[in-house]
Amino acid sequence: MALLSTTGLTIRFGGHVAVNAVTCQFAPGTLTAIVGPNGAGKTTYFNLISGQLQASSGSVTLDDVDLSNLSASARTRAGLGRAFQLTNLFPNLTVLENVRLAVQASRDGTHRRGLNLWSIWSDHRELTDRAREILNDVAMQDRADSVVANLPHGDQRKLEVAMLMALEASVYMFDEPTAGMSADEVPKVLDLIRKLRKDKRNTVLLVEHKMDVVRELADRIIVLHNGSLVADGDPATVIASPIVQEAYLGMAPGVQTNGVGA
Repeated sequence: MALLSTTGLTIRFGGHVAVNAVTCQFAPGTLTAIVGPNGAGKTTYFNLISGQLQASSGSVTLDDVDLSNLSASARTRAGLGRAFQLTNLFPNLTVLENVRLAVQASRDGTHRRGLNLWSIWSDHRELTDRAREILNDVAMQDRADSVVANLPHGDQRKLEVAMLMALEASVYMFDEPTAGMSADEVPKVLDLIRKLRKDKRNTVLLVEHKMDVVRELADRIIVLHNGSLVADGDPATVIASPIVQEAYLGMAPGVQTNGVGA
């Protein structure tokens, strides 16, 4: 059963239709890669799902709840995580403090107690323990006391994912997660995406230009072109499709490539 669905999702900018009536469902325990040529509407589609753009028509539902009229922050609280773009880091705080704040935000309104010294101390300890668990999950426990501004780019991206985990996201959306990263940083983030994918409660969406990454990680590929959904299926079938290779990936049938259009 689908956890996340878009139905007839459309956005127009003047006379230009950037995303055209895209209907798609995404199930828990799956990773779907979204590919297509330059200007295909991939990032715009992401922005519509995450709430950074409001759709002209159509709907977004998460676990049968309509999110269409909610803000980006409200969608995050509902469990929709836009990794690397939606999450904000606090550069002058430590890694542990960043994650602890995210844990606290996820519990606001659901774990409130009376204001007394014991409850404040107890809450602080529980939040810290949970933050350390999450840092252990993303292999950043040794960075707990590091100031975020001093972290390398790859570790900052790992921290953003940790904060989404702290916010108890059920959908993780990665838009070019390896962009701007050094060769030694890329495996760290890809390993984290693999780990998220293995958790059958999570739904993962990935926009990625590198087809070797798509082949390795994706259970499914959908292809956008001129804002429309033109292909949807398992990676081998979609990549081998002549219409995708010729018209949407810009290569002759049978030619292998390590990259696709932006």
